[in-house]
Formats: sequence, structure tokens, C-alpha cells
Amino acid sequence: MPPSLDLQQLDRAFGSRPDIIDGIKRAADSSARVTLFNEISNHVLNQSSENGEPLHKRRRVEDSGGANGSSNGALANPAEEDVLLEVKEISVSVPQRKKFEICLTANYIYARTPGTTAPIPAITYAWKDVESLMYLPVPDKAQVQHNYVLFPRGTSLPSKTSPPTIEPLVFTIPATPPKQGTIGGSEAGSAMSVSDTYHSLFHWAFDRRLKSVGNPVEIVSANPGKFHSVIRQAHRPNEKAVHITGFRGSKDGYLFFLENGILWGFKKPLIFIPLDRIVAVSYTNILQFTFNIVVEVLTGEGDATEEFEFGMLDQQDYGGIDGYIKDNRLQDRSMAEQRKGKLQLAENKVSKKSANGEDAADATANGEATGDGLSELQRAEVEAEQLLQDDEDEDEEDYDPGSEGDSEGSGDSSDGDDDDDDDDDDDDDEDGDEDGDEVGDQDAEGDEEADEEEGEEDDAEVIQQEQVVQKPVEPPVKVPAQKGWAAFTSRPSSNRMDTDEKFDVV
Repeated sequence: MPPSLDLQQLDRAFGSRPDIIDGIKRAADSSARVTLFNEISNHVLNQSSENGEPLHKRRRVEDSGGANGSSNGALANPAEEDVLLEVKEISVSVPQRKKFEICLTANYIYARTPGTTAPIPAITYAWKDVESLMYLPVPDKAQVQHNYVLFPRGTSLPSKTSPPTIEPLVFTIPATPPKQGTIGGSEAGSAMSVSDTYHSLFHWAFDRRLKSVGNPVEIVSANPGKFHSVIRQAHRPNEKAVHITGFRGSKDGYLFFLENGILWGFKKPLIFIPLDRIVAVSYTNILQFTFNIVVEVLTGEGDATEEFEFGMLDQQDYGGIDGYIKDNRLQDRSMAEQRKGKLQLAENKVSKKSANGEDAADATANGEATGDGLSELQRAEVEAEQLLQDDEDEDEEDYDPGSEGDSEGSGDSSDGDDDDDDDDDDDDDEDGDEDGDEVGDQDAEGDEEADEEEGEEDDAEVIQQEQVVQKPVEPPVKVPAQKGWAAFTSRPSSNRMDTDEKFDVV
């Protein structure tokens, strides 16, 4: 009796892929093929039970990393290869943030969950497909740590049209030696001689594996002698920072200017721009404290290019970045014609509206804001108010407090006349001995006329004081007018006059 397909077993093994089940049913046209398909489904189920993972979970991971298997081509299954070196308790941050075991075989490097033997398909890479490998310090950490960054072929630049099927690998190692019992594999004995630090262990292992498959890729490290930030690190102030902080859109990250290209990390998506694919670099959005750089990159499809912008870079690092661009002979297109439109400052926008400047003149005449933030009308009002204030300040500075006495000259003259009257009264007393009663009558009459004249002069003094109060500019110090008999004096008058002339009233 010919064998038949075990449909129940096929459904358990490939339940999430009905297309595979349909293909197997169509291809199972002979006894040999039916037997083969049953063995395949049985093997898949056995692998699932050995790994201790639910089958649906493994299928989900395989779906997300299916392209990794296709990139491996005709290479053997990594799970079937002998593990040459195994390092436990390694923190992986990309593509998954978790502690894994890193395993190295003759053709692969992959991660696996502790306690299992099956590789995680999404974190499996062929040595021949490694395009770039870097060893960089982890920024903003008090303890010294380093990241290994591995880019498979075709993953250095993220695609805008389709999500990445393969992601780079980033895992972190401390500066301390490996713990006891964390190193295994068939080459563990040889590895013990270079296991003083994780750094020496992985460098030794990566170099051996890459050379064994003929891949010329070398591990690139940051060189502070070629590029470093001038800003001191808060966590490790005595160590030069080989990165600068910036933003790509709303995500913050770090830029590393390496000898083979520019790296943006360590958050998804990672970007690595090789120097041989950089067309030009431009500086944009130059402000007082920050600026942006735009890197124009060849996409690999003919002459098509794509721009990657990194923003909010500190002005203090401009010199280092500019030196890196010049040392690597990269083209600076900051002043290219297509870039000038993006570099216009806000105060030049009005004048750029028209080539002959008429629009700018109309805008100024209509009161639109110009370079200083004020319109011409507003500026004229400000200048008029300033001139008025200057005139008032000048009047106050030129004011002489003694000039108020001149404006009250009538009161002063009346006081002078009163002094003269007093002197004349003294003279009348002297003449009274000689002239008798006639002179006494004249004195009495003169006293009455003097009283009347003093009343008139007091009225005139009050009127003039009111006029002084109505002056437009008030003096800072007001000298009161002299009133009453306190202003009289007994000193002799310099201009003596006869009694008749003194009291001749018209």
C-alpha cells in the first residue's frame, strides 16, 4: 500500500503557512516525495520540542527574519554546524533587547536563547555577508562599555519604501574580563589565552572567522586622534568623546565620524554611510549655538541620491566636523545654488520677494516689518518720542532756579520802593524839627499814599505769582516770593529822592 501524507502532522508543523501545505499536497505525486514530506514535517516538530519553545513563537520569529535565510544562499543550516566558540550573558540591543548567547560557527554568527540550541533566525548572519564591523564606546555611561556593530550586506542605509528584512547586530561588552564558565565551544581552549578581556576575545574570534571565509572586512574603531568632540563628557571627563550628540527628526542619537564612514546610532534604524557613497555634505540651519548637516548619498541605483539630515549639532563641534570633511576630501555644497534657498535668514525674506526691490519698498511703505523687527511707521513714532524726551531733558538741564525771581520783578521792585519809603520817612523825621507842623501834615499824607501804593503792589505781586504757576515748565526748585515787612532794610538808599517826588502819584 503506497504511503500517504500525514495531514495532521503537516498542519501542526506548517499551520501558519497554508501556502506551504498546499504546495506539498500538489507536489506529493509519488511515494518518494510523500515519504520525504512526512519526514520533513516530523523533523520540524521534533526541533520544536527539543528547543522547548512553542511552535507558533518560532514561526513568528522565522517570518520576521525570513530574508536572513535567503541571504545565506546554499550554506548549510547554522543549527547543524559545530559551535566553535560560545560566549554567554551578552547584552544584545539590536535587533532585540535581551541577553543572549553569542555563537560562532565556521560560516555563521548567531544568537540563541540561554538553555536552547537553536539559532534565532532574525539574529543569524553569514560571515561572507558581513559588510561592516565596528567597535565603539558606549556614550553617556559611567562605566566603560563598548558596542560591536555588525552590518550585513545591504543594511547600512534604511529604505524609505520598504521596511528592512534584515537588521544590523549591536551587542555590548563590559571592560571587565569574562566570567568563569561563560566561554564554551570546541575552540574554548585556544580562546582562553586571549580572554583577558571581552575585547581581546571577540577581536581574535572575528578576525579568524572573517579570514577563514575570505571576507576582507576589518574591525574599525574610533580614533580620537582623527576626530573627537571638544565637549567634555559628564560621566568620563578625562576621556575624549569620539561622538557628538544630535537628532534625526525627533529621535536623539550619536554621530561617529570613522575612517570608513559616518555612523548614526544606537537606536533603530541604524545608519552607516560609507565614505565612497557620500556625494556631498552641506551645513544648514546655522544658528547661534547649533547647526545641521545634510549628507547626500548614492543609493546604489544608478546616479540616484538620497539626503540624510542630522540636526541640533553643537557649534563647538563645527571645527572637528569641517576638518573631517576636508581630510576625506568630501565636497561641501553648503553654498550650492539649490541649497541657497534653504539658507535665507528671516530678515532677508522681504527683500527676496522681488528682484528689483519694489516689493520690499512697498512692504516698508505699508508698515511691514523689516530687519530690526519694526516697520518704518513704528520706527518714526519711536524716534519722535525720543526727540521729545530729549528736548524735555535738555530744558530741565538748562533751567536756572534764580530766573524765577526775575519773573517776579514787580514784587522785588515794590520791596525796593518800600525800602526807599522807609529811608524817606527817616529824612522826614530829620526835617520835622525845622519845618514844624507843615512837614508833619505832609508826612501823614505821605503815609496814607504809601499804604495805598503798598496794597497795589501786593495785588500785582499775587497776580504775577499766579502767572508763574502757569508756566509750561515747572522748575525743580521753587524760590518763594518775598512778602511783608521782612524784606525791608534800614540801610541808606543809594538814590535819595525828595519827599514830593517819592509820593507823586499819577
